[in-house]
Amino acid sequence: MKNLYIFGLGLIGGSIALKARELSLFNKIIGIGRAGGNSLQGLVESGVLDSSSTEIDQNINEADLIIIATPVAQIKNILQKIKPFLNQNTIVTDVGSTKSDIMNDAKIILEDKSHQFIGSHPIAGSEKHGPLAAKKDLFHKKNIVLTPIDENSPQKISNLIKFWKSLGGIVTKMEASEHDQIFSTISHLPHLLAFGLVNLINNKENKDILLNFAASGFRDFSRIAASSPEVWSDISMQNQKSIIKDLKLFQKEISELTNLIETKDHKNLEKYLKLASTTRENWAKED
Repeated sequence: MKNLYIFGLGLIGGSIALKARELSLFNKIIGIGRAGGNSLQGLVESGVLDSSSTEIDQNINEADLIIIATPVAQIKNILQKIKPFLNQNTIVTDVGSTKSDIMNDAKIILEDKSHQFIGSHPIAGSEKHGPLAAKKDLFHKKNIVLTPIDENSPQKISNLIKFWKSLGGIVTKMEASEHDQIFSTISHLPHLLAFGLVNLINNKENKDILLNFAASGFRDFSRIAASSPEVWSDISMQNQKSIIKDLKLFQKEISELTNLIETKDHKNLEKYLKLASTTRENWAKED
């Protein structure tokens, strides 16, 4: 593959560009981002990008690989804009944390070109965001989930897998619906709970005192509440069904904890906490 086009040069898009440039995977790396700011020009001046733009034009038909690394709510609009310029050999992928809506949008918008779209989700996020957070080894030994469809050619799937592996990723394939159910529980729900905990404190009259005494426990739990509000509001809307289901299940856990504490059921409370503690310890050993 000769030409790489990246939409969105934040944490994920910027990290892809950095590693692709280091490995000389492409002859040209072109970045497309929002108007305003100096991040795109800075990446050009540093040699990470060969060129940059805030507009989409017919030059995109030269792309061998297009990566859409924007917030998920923007992907639909980008697909609409690139469709007229896609050549038949171009692979289009995204890096979104949700998959069902994105895959459906790609099928509807790209129509007879939908076989060129293969969903991707690199599990390499951070509470830090923006181009300054990008780092070339972000994907090293990180899981990359692909959600191909039957219409994707084996060759295009193979080429995309090869690309992600070259960045250091460990590639797995699964259905979009399964992806959304899994990541609702292990990613989307924890982020929302972190935001919720911080806002619980925001709504207390002694907020400043609470934050003054907050230490490592609060820091660990709330770290991901520093994540991009734009990104996580978009994710929450796109994976609404799975997230609401998990939020309701978590409410049941809160109710159980409340009952155990209210009834002073020390024995069963300790049993409840022990189960969670053991599961967490075993998971950490495997990591």
